[in-house]
Amino acid sequence: MTRALFGLLYPVTVYFALQWFEPRQIAVVLAIFLLLRWKHQAVQLLSGLSGVSRGILIILLLLCLAVLVANNEILLRLYPAVVNFGLLTIFGMTLWQSHSMVERFARIRHKHLPAEGVRYTRYVTYAWCLFFALNGLAASWTAVASSRETWALYNGFIAYLLMGTLFIGEWLIRRYRFPELR
Repeated sequence: MTRALFGLLYPVTVYFALQWFEPRQIAVVLAIFLLLRWKHQAVQLLSGLSGVSRGILIILLLLCLAVLVANNEILLRLYPAVVNFGLLTIFGMTLWQSHSMVERFARIRHKHLPAEGVRYTRYVTYAWCLFFALNGLAASWTAVASSRETWALYNGFIAYLLMGTLFIGEWLIRRYRFPELR
């Protein structure tokens, strides 16, 4: 829950912090927060990550280091874009495997999915990939070419509204198409 809250509050926190602090100072505080939050879980967390997830984590850490060295606000604002492209990579790679990401989630509750359910979950994984690609592009654009206010509004509110709309819309479609899997 804390990680989700951190993700939700990141753009708003950065927006207000940039009123008084340099990007490198914010990066140091964020790094300290992350280290304190995950210090007890670090070994377990790292051992549970796939190679791709570790790579994405390394990219995020390198981005934090780049902000620290360059003291660049745009790099600080690129964090949501990198997260979206990381999720696109994780979800997208499962499309070349026997079980798509959404199918994996579905099988947590329903061990025996019908063939139509397997196809459906693959299409939903495609939909999430499209969302992460478009949201990553929008997050990149707001980081590079828009005002700080537009960046905070999009990444701190609009992106989550869009994500919630996709999640709820898919849930409603699934309940209609597969009433037996409730």
